[in-house]
Amino acid sequence: MAYALITGASKGIGLAIANELARRKFDLLLVARSTSLLQEVASQLASEHGIKTDHLSIDLAQTGAAQQVFDWCNQKQYAVQMLVNNAGYGLSGPFEKHSLAEHIGMMTVNMTALVELSYLFLPQLRQQSKAYILNIGSSAAYQAIPGLSLYAASKTFVLQFSRGLHKELKRSSVSVTCVCPGATDTNFVDRAQIGDKGRKAAERVNMTPEDVAQQAVAATLAGKTEVVTGFLNKAGKFMAWLLPKGLVEQTAGSIYE
Repeated sequence: MAYALITGASKGIGLAIANELARRKFDLLLVARSTSLLQEVASQLASEHGIKTDHLSIDLAQTGAAQQVFDWCNQKQYAVQMLVNNAGYGLSGPFEKHSLAEHIGMMTVNMTALVELSYLFLPQLRQQSKAYILNIGSSAAYQAIPGLSLYAASKTFVLQFSRGLHKELKRSSVSVTCVCPGATDTNFVDRAQIGDKGRKAAERVNMTPEDVAQQAVAATLAGKTEVVTGFLNKAGKFMAWLLPKGLVEQTAGSIYE
């Protein structure tokens, strides 16, 4: 079997997806920033599930990182059957709180690297009898969120790009799925520097990474276009569509004041 390549695979949802795919006997290529964590995860998954694993430590915010990932796969002669674009993070607070370099770094990981990897691997994915791209979006994609403005916008991009690409490739062997989790028990709130109010709101509705991963992998293998994980997040998506935008934005933004 060809490999599944997962970005952001050392922790959180990416690690849970790696475990879920390993359970399904996919061989894995794990990509993240932390060499030590990747080594540990790769060794553990190979031992527990009897699969082949390899890992590459790289920061996808760096220029040319996606090309380096692609070149590494080619040099190792790894055929990729599933591309999981999971790596991503947020920055909370007023837009001007963070430096321009910080914003650009987040956009590069959330959007640019995802597009580059999809573009680079697509010809190879087309050669498989059945292949998949799984893009991790967010429930934040369905409305503007003051205090998470750029992050929400980046995930809206991921969702719309994924939906469009799914339609473009509908007559090919490649299926594209965008999975949009809500609050999940990961280190997202720490890296995004979410305040106490936002943390407490998330704790009340947190899903486990394992639940998200199971739904994400099942939806991908079933060829679904878009999935929102969890009943409350599905309800939130519907309310964002139903209610006036100003009210939705005010309510969402109040969490991150």
